[in-house]
Amino acid sequence: MSDIAHPATSAARVHAAGPRAARLLPYLLSLPALLVCIGILVPFGTAAWYSLQRYNLAMPFMRGFVGFDTYLDFLGDPDFWNTVEVSAIYTAATVILELLLGLAIALLLRERSPLNNAISVALLLPLMTAPAIAALMWKLMTNPGFGVLSWLVSRFGLADFKWASDPHTAMLTVVLVDIWVYTPFIMILLLAGLRSLPTQPFEAARLDGVPARFVFFRITLPMLMPYIVTATLFRLLDSIQQFDIVYAMTQGGPGDSLMVFQVRAYLEFFQYTNVGRSAALMMILWALTYALSNVFVKQWLRLRERTHGAY
Repeated sequence: MSDIAHPATSAARVHAAGPRAARLLPYLLSLPALLVCIGILVPFGTAAWYSLQRYNLAMPFMRGFVGFDTYLDFLGDPDFWNTVEVSAIYTAATVILELLLGLAIALLLRERSPLNNAISVALLLPLMTAPAIAALMWKLMTNPGFGVLSWLVSRFGLADFKWASDPHTAMLTVVLVDIWVYTPFIMILLLAGLRSLPTQPFEAARLDGVPARFVFFRITLPMLMPYIVTATLFRLLDSIQQFDIVYAMTQGGPGDSLMVFQVRAYLEFFQYTNVGRSAALMMILWALTYALSNVFVKQWLRLRERTHGAY
């Protein structure tokens, strides 16, 4: 009898386990997200705690809680304000130039054709190169002894162009590298936006003989603005946190002419072993990126609502 009742018992167990498994399923599916969240919050909390301490690996016996003294010290530190200025100039130059170039290239490749598709794929090749590798490539190309770019500018009378070895031209050099690597990212986003725009307004404007300039500024640009804001947000957050290109090219030099946030924080930790100061710099950088992302996300939501006729 026990053998005959066994299938019924098993079926009852499966039936009983069904609702329990259904209740556990959401928790199991959210487990990877929870692990990622823990992996983010634990280092973040550790950095926030270290930023409130006097903590130097070279003098561990002097470690102690100082509260916001490190942040207050930055207010009177010329090196910190130089970092803010350099980061702002680098971010503004790269984002604006890449946005203009990316938009121009996207407009040129807007029409679907085999040639335009092939060109758009070819232009993505720099984006597939690691930024540090791209910086090393440009470092070789700008070498005054054998670099192809140094030879090229010498044909125009600039025989002794210093590139990244001169404080006056170092910013120009790293901005050029950033533009070469990341302009395809802007281009592909805006190209996708352009090709997804409805064709009816443009056909009506063509039939009415509307000038191309009016079509661009009054039809194309407003409809493309959500894509522009999205591309700008991604590049802004990435540029203000730039490390690879600057460190691979000059390690923040010559002098402190390229001492952006990430590089200064890296040097504070690994060169000067000042954990508290490095952590405070990273927390300030996080606050800046958080504030900027909030502004751009709100603007993007407003543009999306306007596009859908909410206003």
